[in-house]
Amino acid sequence: MNRYYPEGHLIDTPQNQNALRTAAGLAEAAMEGRILEARAVLCDAGHNLHVELPCMEGIIPYYDGAVGIAEGTTRDIALISRVSKPVCFTVKGFEDTPDGGRRAVLSRRDAQEKCRVEYLDTLRCGDIIPARVTRLESFGAFCDVGCGLPALMPIASLSVSRISHPSDRFQTGMDILGVVSSLENGRICLSQRELLGTWEENAALFEQGETVAGIIRSVEEYGVFVELTPNLAGLAEPREGVKPGQQAGVYIKSILPEKMKLKLVIIDTADDPPVKTPPRYFLNSGHIDRWIYSPAECHKVIASEFD
Repeated sequence: MNRYYPEGHLIDTPQNQNALRTAAGLAEAAMEGRILEARAVLCDAGHNLHVELPCMEGIIPYYDGAVGIAEGTTRDIALISRVSKPVCFTVKGFEDTPDGGRRAVLSRRDAQEKCRVEYLDTLRCGDIIPARVTRLESFGAFCDVGCGLPALMPIASLSVSRISHPSDRFQTGMDILGVVSSLENGRICLSQRELLGTWEENAALFEQGETVAGIIRSVEEYGVFVELTPNLAGLAEPREGVKPGQQAGVYIKSILPEKMKLKLVIIDTADDPPVKTPPRYFLNSGHIDRWIYSPAECHKVIASEFD
């Protein structure tokens, strides 16, 4: 069973809180090699991370701040950006401080190496795993897939319905699921569209003759594409004054599985930005070998293969 999760999942658990409460609890966690979490409160001039512990001061020395720091393959921003956020670590030992106190010496790097060897290196393409969105760029969403280790979900993999930016789907800190789409040289890429349902599964949520809510994704000369779900969009008749990003009320004229199409009519639009919520998943665990989006009666086949 996976025991490695994105940073922040452990911090409020009773087992974690009990270990942080006393020096004896930290010592026991050190002997067991257990991964704990607490909040980083300072990154000092030497880029050591200071961690808030209930029983004593905690410090993560610079070279123990993340995998790749010592080798120069991870930038210092990976440490600076953790201030005020949970960090995972193992307890390496204790040392005296100049003012006569004691502090715990911690290693985030060690926690990440354990995660890499015991979890990430065992993954196969097609495995469905939890992730937490950490950064949004025009080309995709960076995610924490365990102990702060990153994976990329390219924008084309977020959904079948096309979007202009990952922020159309996600916000930082959102917990999501992804299917491992590639594993190359220790780099993980994720996809989400295979978890959001086939065309038929999404179309079954609607009926011809209904008026439903959607989001305008693009405006073309021949019509307006309106997204009803992340994996289902239809084409509405042209209408002046509409623009991408608007919410819309649309009437469903017809649902055509053999053509994989929905014909819509825009009833009204609003400029209020849609509320971002965690996606609705049709698959939420296990492994996928092959996923087919398109209906059986449609001549056009949209599918994903996982080696």
